[in-house]
Amino acid sequence: MKKEEGKNQTYIMEFILLGFGDRPELQYCLFLLFLVVYIVTVAGNILIVALVVADQHLHTPMYFFLGNLSCLEICYTSTILPRVLASLLTGDRTISFCGCIVQFYFFGFLAATECCLLAAMSYDRYLAIHKPLHYAALMNGRICLQLAAGSWMNGFLTTTIITCLMSQLYFCGPNEIDHFLCDLSPVIKLSCSDTSLIKLATVIFSSIDTLPPFLLTLASYVCIISTILRIPSTTGRQKAFSTCSSHLMVVTIFYGTVIIVYMLPDTDTHRDLNKVFSVFYMVLTPLANPLIYSLRNKEVKEALSKIISKYMVLP
Repeated sequence: MKKEEGKNQTYIMEFILLGFGDRPELQYCLFLLFLVVYIVTVAGNILIVALVVADQHLHTPMYFFLGNLSCLEICYTSTILPRVLASLLTGDRTISFCGCIVQFYFFGFLAATECCLLAAMSYDRYLAIHKPLHYAALMNGRICLQLAAGSWMNGFLTTTIITCLMSQLYFCGPNEIDHFLCDLSPVIKLSCSDTSLIKLATVIFSSIDTLPPFLLTLASYVCIISTILRIPSTTGRQKAFSTCSSHLMVVTIFYGTVIIVYMLPDTDTHRDLNKVFSVFYMVLTPLANPLIYSLRNKEVKEALSKIISKYMVLP
């Protein structure tokens, strides 16, 4: 607690992340589960990045964006899970105000960037299927770099503005956040400052970060599916769909769970359900990405088999 000089007012300098504290009998089971998920997620995404860098056949726009997405997922998971693991193991659920701000910043920055990267990947698949003859010219190296850099810059700028506004808030009590991370909505509810400006900014920038990328992704897949259905041969349709099916699964999981989390009414009955779906899009989506792309993608499986045959000593 910090007391403001000249005023009879005490401000809170730390929060308590309730997380899964209402289930003490599950703490060690959850710790082991999240530990395995974290290790597999980081290892899987590092493997994807290594394959994209090492294999010349994967030096294409699709895998350039996939490498960016995997780097993002490593950072995204590392922003959330280490803190959750420490809390489950030690029982210490406190987080400082500065720590809360930093966690929200990286969480918001990476989430906003992921929306734009998924839209860029959808656009890439649209050009590959809808305009195959012009694909190399339309999606050249310069355009790829601009789309990727724009995605990261968009996430950085919008989240920086929101975080600056968030850092100006004062908190007088209570200090319990009914979540396992410092998400913006539950933190704002605890503030004793005027939150009208940050609420307005959040609506504006959240709309900018999510609505255009979502609509671009949706429009891209409407065009892709329309183009695939016009292909006369069954083999041609299957081949065309196989090039975008992995990305479509990732997009569906990400946006499906995000919509459920942020569209559910904020009531006591829905709060636990909100946490469950938050785990899906914050924890399980980064885990699903390398599994989906490695198990369903022929080029990735071939690159992986080459690496294994090259560096593993077979009897």
